[in-house]
Amino acid sequence: MTTKNVPKSFQKMIDRVAEVFPEHEKLQEMFQQCFLNTYATTLTETKEGLPFVITGDIPAMWLRDSTSQIRPYLMVAEDDPEMAAVIAGLVKQQMRFVQLDPYANAFNQEANGKGFQADKTEMSPHVWERKYEIDSLCYPIQLGYLLWQSTGSLAHFDTDFRHGVAAILDVWKTEQRHETESPYSFEREDVRQSDTLNRDGKGTEVTYTGMTWSGFRPSDDACLYGYLVPSNMFAVVALGYLEEINAVCWNDANLATEIATLKTEMEQGIQDFAVQEHPYYGEMYAYEVDGTGRKNFMDDANVPSLLAAPYLGFGDFTDPKYLATRQFILSRENPFYVEGSQLMGIGSPHTPDHYVWPIALSVQGMTATNLSEKLAILEMLTTTDGGTGFMHEGVNASNHNEYTREWFAWSNAMFSEFVLSLCGIYVKGSPLANNTK
Repeated sequence: MTTKNVPKSFQKMIDRVAEVFPEHEKLQEMFQQCFLNTYATTLTETKEGLPFVITGDIPAMWLRDSTSQIRPYLMVAEDDPEMAAVIAGLVKQQMRFVQLDPYANAFNQEANGKGFQADKTEMSPHVWERKYEIDSLCYPIQLGYLLWQSTGSLAHFDTDFRHGVAAILDVWKTEQRHETESPYSFEREDVRQSDTLNRDGKGTEVTYTGMTWSGFRPSDDACLYGYLVPSNMFAVVALGYLEEINAVCWNDANLATEIATLKTEMEQGIQDFAVQEHPYYGEMYAYEVDGTGRKNFMDDANVPSLLAAPYLGFGDFTDPKYLATRQFILSRENPFYVEGSQLMGIGSPHTPDHYVWPIALSVQGMTATNLSEKLAILEMLTTTDGGTGFMHEGVNASNHNEYTREWFAWSNAMFSEFVLSLCGIYVKGSPLANNTK
């Protein structure tokens, strides 16, 4: 890893944490390390001079991870034109990748043929991995919108952004009818089931709901059923952002109708098929459905998740259906909720049993409505870092010295945003900021 001098705009955030938590030296040290991690170690450039953000220990750029890693710097960009320009450049790079292949989730810095080129799908040398995930297309829209809210600038809503939006809308509309209209399939040989799609790469059979289909979860694991509810929730929020962007930048009546129609269909699909009656928790959201009645009650640690719904902007933090879902998620009824001697929280089938994800704990903290829960989570996160001062992917709930991914910038960024929220600092235009009004 390399280090860089700390810009004054970053130091302002570091100083604020020290001001709010003057006696918590470990938190101060951990926040500084985690907050600077993306800036100091994962931010590079393409040959064209645009930002390229690796995930950490993998030399590829995920649309999801790169957005989440850079998101805390939106608070810096409010007063730092250089960081604002970096984020605007990242939005441009993301939308160029979307135009290159809207079904891909991760890309190479150049067309070097690295990654999973042997996968049975339409790979290209610029694509690292082509697992289709709805959220990969939501995140660039979210980043562009929040950059506008943070800085007031509209310059990044350029031709690349507009063409990227067109590609995204086309895919989401196509995947509403995955069985009859989709060109996408994916298979990877000699791997665990979660790394490939069944039925000759088409995935478990679905029927029309109004929602849009996803092959994979934000964990990069295959969906059990093709309508991934939290990702559809995120897509609805992203479509709302596009409505605002179009009204201010493009004023395209046909585009407005296209966005509004798709948003309405997906919202209705969530209400008609994702809202289910649980025997213990009542009316709540399922994690995945297929449109025929099959449903999957669970939640995963990665974002978007059901737990993260109001953090992303779908529904209110105190909505009864969300609260019932949250109760389920944070109980043993959720097959991926873990209770250990050191940690309690949500894990993932992507990592070993009995492992809790710090990302999920940060989300739990940011969606909690009482301070005691927030502070209890902060205590867990600051005492279970394995002595590294960083967040990890998954941590053994009974031995925090056992963890996956020593270098995981996404998790460090989520922790940073959680800590800043405890200091009264939020991304402008985000649901967390709006919830404080």
